[in-house]
Amino acid sequence: MTKIKETSTNFANKKALADVCLEIYASNVIGGQWSLAICCYLINGKLRFGELRKCLPNITERMLTLQLRKLEEDKILTRTVFAEVPPRVEYELTEIGYKLKPIIEELEKWGKEHKEILNPEE
Repeated sequence: MTKIKETSTNFANKKALADVCLEIYASNVIGGQWSLAICCYLINGKLRFGELRKCLPNITERMLTLQLRKLEEDKILTRTVFAEVPPRVEYELTEIGYKLKPIIEELEKWGKEHKEILNPEE
């Protein structure tokens, strides 16, 4: 996952939109394909790296690691390392992360309705 250059027009536009529109700001935080999926699985409680990997079979370990680091940096989740051999690491949503639950549930409802409109025979 590469970062947008801070000197690019794209970065400036994204920042300007996020500064004036909190919906865009929120979307930038959890809007990535994997970020939202990770949050969906963590809504039900703590998971270890391997458990998350099983939930998201199409994500590479590198991408999962990058997404988890970004979510941790954004204070959406916490990473707890246990001093064991082999080391055990658990990920859990923070208080602000758990506040995503009703939003995720509404997105699920909206997605179902929209999918039915596009594909009524399914």
